[in-house]
Amino acid sequence: MQQDERSGLLFALAGFAFLSLGDAIIKTMAGAWPPTGVAALRYTLGAIGLGVLLYWREGPGGFRLPRPGVQLMRGAGVAFATLSFFSAVFVMPLATATAIVFTSPMLTAVLAIVMLGEESRKETWISLVGGFAGVMLVLRPDPADFDWSALLPLGSAIGMSFVMIGNRMSAKLASPLAMQFSIASIAAPILVVAALLGVASGLPELAIGWPQWHVALRCAVVAVTATTAHWLVYLGTTRAGAATVAPMTYVQMLVATLLGIVLFGDIPDWQTLVGAALIIGAGLYLWNASRLQSAKISP
Repeated sequence: MQQDERSGLLFALAGFAFLSLGDAIIKTMAGAWPPTGVAALRYTLGAIGLGVLLYWREGPGGFRLPRPGVQLMRGAGVAFATLSFFSAVFVMPLATATAIVFTSPMLTAVLAIVMLGEESRKETWISLVGGFAGVMLVLRPDPADFDWSALLPLGSAIGMSFVMIGNRMSAKLASPLAMQFSIASIAAPILVVAALLGVASGLPELAIGWPQWHVALRCAVVAVTATTAHWLVYLGTTRAGAATVAPMTYVQMLVATLLGIVLFGDIPDWQTLVGAALIIGAGLYLWNASRLQSAKISP
């Protein structure tokens, strides 16, 4: 049992590290292709790969989507989160964008109260206030000269919160592979439409031509690393349990910071580090409160 838990933690650790590695690859494409095109190509390749794998493993029956409305919410949430995050890492340090996205667990807890009828607990609101304080420290918004792009990672956190709610609503209705495919297959066409709308807008920074081979290759690598990461996290969860694995997600923050320093020379200042610590602390506080609540409920 202890060996399973150890291996589960290692799987989860590798999975979350892979996610940050993929984010760093995305950042290397800044200026080479617009974020709308990168997001659309990444998810189109991911959906095709997952579809082939799903057909091989489960046959045509694997493509039946349980609760289509919920799957649409999951796919749209991922599309919005991806487009927001890719745009964010193009214009700000990787560690900054990653830190703000970690407000997602607090936002998910609030949405669960509204959409799932879960109990409103003081711990939820305390963590939300702590996370918001951390975001303010990281962003340090200046009302006189506010850059709206600073809100992009917060938009990504909101999108991921809707995905998490959708995951809860459709839990155990299909295999993990089928659930991965459903979210990618819905996100891909939404992101393609977003890319086409960007072209139609006439904005030069959203103009999409035929991607250079190295851009397409990096999008393919990100599709593979992201799918591998989610699979590793799933394996870690099955071996060690969701409650044990959950805090490992903050490995992403550490890896994102290190990659930002090594690859892009982005050294976070003390306000960013303190803000990130507040956000992570708020998330861990909420996780621990939820764990204790579950322990009380369990017989």
